[in-house]
Amino acid sequence: MQLPAYYEFCNTVKTIVGHKALEQIPQSLKAINAQRPMIVTDKGIEQAGLIKIVQAAMQKSKLKAAALFDNVPADSDVKVVNEVAKIYRAKKCDSIIAVGGGSVLDTAKGTNILVSENATDLMQFAGYGNIKRKLRPFVAVPTTAGTGSEVTSVAVIANHEKNIKMAFGSLFLLPDYAIIDSRMTKTLPTTITAFTGMDALTHAVEAYFCLAKNPLSDTTALAAIQLIAQNIVNVVKKPSDLDGRLALALASNLAGMAFSNSMVGLVHNIGHAIGGVCGVPHGVCMNILLPYGLEYNMHKRAQYIGELLYPLAGEEVYNKTPGKERPLKTVEYIRKLIQDLHDATDGRHPRYLKEVYDRTGRQMIPKDKLPDIARTAMSDPAQFYNPEDLDYNDYIMVLEAAWEGIPLDRKKIKKG
Repeated sequence: MQLPAYYEFCNTVKTIVGHKALEQIPQSLKAINAQRPMIVTDKGIEQAGLIKIVQAAMQKSKLKAAALFDNVPADSDVKVVNEVAKIYRAKKCDSIIAVGGGSVLDTAKGTNILVSENATDLMQFAGYGNIKRKLRPFVAVPTTAGTGSEVTSVAVIANHEKNIKMAFGSLFLLPDYAIIDSRMTKTLPTTITAFTGMDALTHAVEAYFCLAKNPLSDTTALAAIQLIAQNIVNVVKKPSDLDGRLALALASNLAGMAFSNSMVGLVHNIGHAIGGVCGVPHGVCMNILLPYGLEYNMHKRAQYIGELLYPLAGEEVYNKTPGKERPLKTVEYIRKLIQDLHDATDGRHPRYLKEVYDRTGRQMIPKDKLPDIARTAMSDPAQFYNPEDLDYNDYIMVLEAAWEGIPLDRKKIKKG
């Protein structure tokens, strides 16, 4: 193994994992001198009864939330952040417990900036490195096994009035604790379990072969890939499997550690653009685009892509596959995984871009939108960590193949 001459890796979040990990919240808050937490969540999580589980776990130690905000939207919004911060101050809270997916956790991160800095303008902290000191105590309780936001130092918050999304980056955004409890993902529908699991798999895979990879991020990425490969189809078929649920939640956490230190590439690059232009859920994009990210970069990263076969398929398949064939076998295995999830959800888990429909039956990614997606992708920063460069024609080539559901013509890929 050739080690990079220089790299950095940081994760300061204490992660607590278990079937009853929530019961550790009171003593965790006590350890960081917090007594009046505010719970931040969304309506769906509250209606699913997950907040009652959190509250019951806290009440055993006579700890009660000083405030509850359960109206976080699907897309974290600066107005909502201001509203949450106002309630936090009015109720004299001293900490935050965020219970939810990526939007809830990002909303909580934005709130923590405002209340810690005694500020009203979130925009002044946008970008990387504009948060200069430790924020208020923060506990993250993820309810999906996909984003890994509980261990990432970034947040993305929309300003819908200006039609922009603001990115925030700082090690001070990292939560103090991440509580990984299998009860929090038990009620996830099978389709969401599938595409959030593929989101986590994409985090780990891109972390392993993109340009900023390093030995420490590799370790967490490989562990995440193995856990997902061994559990995702079984959990989709048997949603009550709490051991499998816990394994997927841990995998998402590990993948979050990996990609937040080594970055991502083409798959996220194009996925962000599809989400922006067509409003498609992020995990759906990751699921469809992952094989194409591997194919497009294979001529430069064949060794690393081939190494992924081991955690994906296991020792026996890896050893039986000749070295030169392992990269293509890796892509083949991921395509089979996508097909297995498609079958396990009775066809509701899309395999190609043309198969993505909303609840009304409307096709969400019409083919005539591909040029708009390509132009949007050209301004996404994730492209800078992709091993091979892309221009407009390259984006169109990848998008057309992913739309039709055909492999890339690797002869047409540049060899820069």
